[in-house]
Amino acid sequence: MLKEFREFALKGNVVDLAIGVIIGAAFGKIVDSVVNDIFMPVIGAITGGLDFTNYFISLKALAAGTQAPATYVKAKELGAAIGYGQFITVAINFIIIAFVLFLVVKGLNRMKKAEAAKPVEPAPPPRSDVLLEEIRDLLKARAG
Repeated sequence: MLKEFREFALKGNVVDLAIGVIIGAAFGKIVDSVVNDIFMPVIGAITGGLDFTNYFISLKALAAGTQAPATYVKAKELGAAIGYGQFITVAINFIIIAFVLFLVVKGLNRMKKAEAAKPVEPAPPPRSDVLLEEIRDLLKARAG
């Protein structure tokens, strides 16, 4: 059983998948930083200082009839809160990742098409076939 597991775990596909997951996690952190540290401040500046991280609906404040807290973190501490600002940020992350992956796949497809368009020279016949053809031709020349 251990031998089978080792063979499975060390197959090329499993190792490639593991590497892809690790690189994907690192790429996700980069995209999070780009969105949170670059895009969202720019969007906030364009929209007059909007900070999407503090867009929420505090369900506890609505139920109790009290005033909602000022930040999403405080609202979460008090109880249930719907953080639609966080959802907007995550949706922007997804759109960026999807667009980058689209560009990568498009580039790979373009490279595959370029590779397929190259004329493929037929492989030379094996040496044994060449020798057999020479023998055949010599036998025909002797017989005829």
